[in-house]
This record gives sequence, structure tokens and C-alpha cells, in this order.
Amino acid sequence: MLQIQLAAAAQSPLEVDYQPNGAVTVGGQPFAWDLTALGNGRYSILYQNRSYNAELLEIDYAAKTVALKINDQRLEFQAKDRLDLLLDKMGLSAAVSTKVNELKAPMPGLIVDVRVEPGQTVQKGDALLVLEAMKMENILKAPGEGIVAAIKVSLRDNVTKGQVLIQFA
Repeated sequence: MLQIQLAAAAQSPLEVDYQPNGAVTVGGQPFAWDLTALGNGRYSILYQNRSYNAELLEIDYAAKTVALKINDQRLEFQAKDRLDLLLDKMGLSAAVSTKVNELKAPMPGLIVDVRVEPGQTVQKGDALLVLEAMKMENILKAPGEGIVAAIKVSLRDNVTKGQVLIQFA
């Protein structure tokens, strides 16, 4: 069984359960519908003797977001599985989604390579700098998506732990 929670903008969350046999419940109630794929992200839906035209506009698997157009109305959803709901309950999801404004040195060392420049857009995991510490090269990566606003160090600079290396816009 896969249980997710969908939250559309300005609406209360819905719990959707998918059973291995294909049965679907929404808010604990059986959900009987007829879905036909038309191709190119378009679908025909029959639900309670009404017909709906649906189109998948965007899907971001990493952020677990979906944008649909149903009968010319755009709807955006955030899907949360059991782990996401548990993290919310523990108050950990807010820490994960906090915007990162700067990259700090995790340890003292020497900057041996700068791989970005101001104004450059970076994705989470992109290499930003190489910091040499204790005769090892450590590639410092982007903690999230953003735009490099300023690089506060230069090649061959010695840095201290906690020193701001890069600021993001």
C-alpha cells in the first residue's frame, strides 16, 4: 500500500491510498473512476457520470510536486508519503526546506580551485570549490538551487572553519 497526502493550494490535505490490487481511496472513501490516457500527458476521466479533460503540465519528482490542468483550471499539488508526513510531525521538514544563503568552510584549508562565478545558476550537488585540508582535496558542492551572488575567496586563499566562501542570491 502506498499512502500519500496531496495538498492543493488553499485547500486542506487529502489522504490518497493506493492498494496493490489497484483500488484507490481518497479520505478513506472508495474512489471509483475511469481514466483513459490520450497521449502526450492528456487524459480523459469519467467520475460520477461526469467527464473531465486532464493534462499533466509539470511534474518534479525530487520536490514531489505536480501541476495539472483539469477542464482548463490549473491545479498544483504537493505529494507527501509516510516519511514526509513523519518528518513534518517531528518538525524536521522546515529545516530541510530552509533556503541556503551562503556556503561556509566546513574546516580550515586552502582554496585550490573555484569552479563557479558570480551570476551563475547552480543546482543542488554542483561542484563550487575545491578545499584542500590535511593533504586531501574536498569538493564543496551546492547545498541547493540558487544563483551565485558573490564569491568571498580567491584561488590559493587560506580559510578558517565557518568562514563564508560563497553567497547566494
